[in-house]
Amino acid sequence: MEQLKKIIQELTISEEDKALIFQQIKAVEKTIAIAEFKYNRTVLDKAAITNVLNASIQEIEKQKKDIEAAKNEISQNLIELDAQKKLIEEKNIALNKAINKLKSTQTQLIQAEKMASLGELTAGIAHEIQNPLNFVNNFSELSKELIGEMNEELAVGNWQLAKEIAGDVEHNLEKINHHGKRAADIVKGMLQHSRTSTGLKEPTDINALADEYLRLAYHGFKAKDKSFKAQFKTDFDPNLPKINLVPQDIGRVLLNLINNAFYAVKAPPPPKGGIKETQSEYKPLVIVKTSHLPPSGGMRGACLISVADNGNGIPDSIKDKIFQPFFTTKPTGSGTGLGLSLSYDIVKAHGGELKVDSQEGIGTVFSVILKNKVL
Repeated sequence: MEQLKKIIQELTISEEDKALIFQQIKAVEKTIAIAEFKYNRTVLDKAAITNVLNASIQEIEKQKKDIEAAKNEISQNLIELDAQKKLIEEKNIALNKAINKLKSTQTQLIQAEKMASLGELTAGIAHEIQNPLNFVNNFSELSKELIGEMNEELAVGNWQLAKEIAGDVEHNLEKINHHGKRAADIVKGMLQHSRTSTGLKEPTDINALADEYLRLAYHGFKAKDKSFKAQFKTDFDPNLPKINLVPQDIGRVLLNLINNAFYAVKAPPPPKGGIKETQSEYKPLVIVKTSHLPPSGGMRGACLISVADNGNGIPDSIKDKIFQPFFTTKPTGSGTGLGLSLSYDIVKAHGGELKVDSQEGIGTVFSVILKNKVL
């Protein structure tokens, strides 16, 4: 540009033309400068963009590797999860088998408990059946003699006396029928106690049910131990309505509570210093009581059955354990430890409550509360 300016300066042209040419040259220089600036900037931008792109490519490659590593890790985790899933499935199968086996064992234990209690009842059942059978035999023999006398009177034409004798025979047959039904009811109750519960509820006379199991349990203890001495009393509410329940199930509850009561009073009297020290002689006593609780809370009322004994009582240290399965204070071989646990479950299944109140040296009271819903 400087050489071009010198050449123009030497030209023989007017100064105005020279000024105009120099002005155009300046414009060209400016345009060139701008073009150079843009070019340089473009080169710099291109380098920067290239660096950014290279960095981005490197970052993408790194992320790609990280993703591949994560993918491999996920695949490995999926393999491990699949293995764990199979292991869990195998454990579930084993657990279900164990649960089914446990249920089967529980059923067998419950049945064993029922048969054990039935075994305890056997002597009492034999005693209770013997009484009506004795009546049946006695009235049968007496009726046989009366029929012989009636035939004799008929033979001589004494129709009036024969008719009176026939009336006596009819009366005896009614007695035979009554005591025969009594024996049949005892056998029926024994069969109901031994078989699996149907779960069907029916209106039940609680007083009759409690009285029957009380006497069966008492005579069972007497038959097993001739030296067993205990009194039992009943205090039944005569106005107690029938309760809708499963009789063989509640029967098992009553039998268990009554057997426990007799077992408690069979134990040695409490040591000196207890409340019974004031008595001249310890007299074992079991009381079975029923009463009708007044309606409350939308209920028609409730039936309270209590089994009380004046045994040694239950120590405070084990009161919280007595309803646990397999817990027993009896010697090995004398109990399964399922009686109270099953009784608790049965009462609960009836929507009722099973409570205990016991004091050492005084005695124990088990209370069964069975509620009736408004129909």
